[in-house]
Amino acid sequence: MNTLQAGDKAPAFSLQNQNDETINLADFAGKRVLVYFYPKAMTPGCTVQAQKLRDIKAELDQHDVVVMGISPDPVKRLTKFAERDELNFHLLSDEDHAVADAFGVWGLKKFMGREYDGIHRLSFLIGPDGNIEHFINKFKTKDHHEVVLGLL
Repeated sequence: MNTLQAGDKAPAFSLQNQNDETINLADFAGKRVLVYFYPKAMTPGCTVQAQKLRDIKAELDQHDVVVMGISPDPVKRLTKFAERDELNFHLLSDEDHAVADAFGVWGLKKFMGREYDGIHRLSFLIGPDGNIEHFINKFKTKDHHEVVLGLL
């Protein structure tokens, strides 16, 4: 896993969101974008993380930050997740994990003695110039939103 770091150029991407609309990173040039990768929609940790980001939308808006959550889930599952939890930001489907690979967040994981490939829970705050301002890798799902706000 060769994870991107602060100062690196964010890779361009186009993915389908929970409304089956194509979302391009380039559409948000000139704004800050929080790209956060999470393993699976509607699981306990991913739900807490998403709800906390939902709840601080007004503060993120004040800093002109757009939020995009990326997982390998299909669009249908993202639709259910967004509706169930009233999420107010883009959830993007990266089923072939090409974007996760480009950011360097797809790789070997270990859980209960089992090894498998999957998404690592990591975040990137991308600046208005398209470069990564902050690589966020030290947080708990329940305080991820506080770490993000602290960086702003």
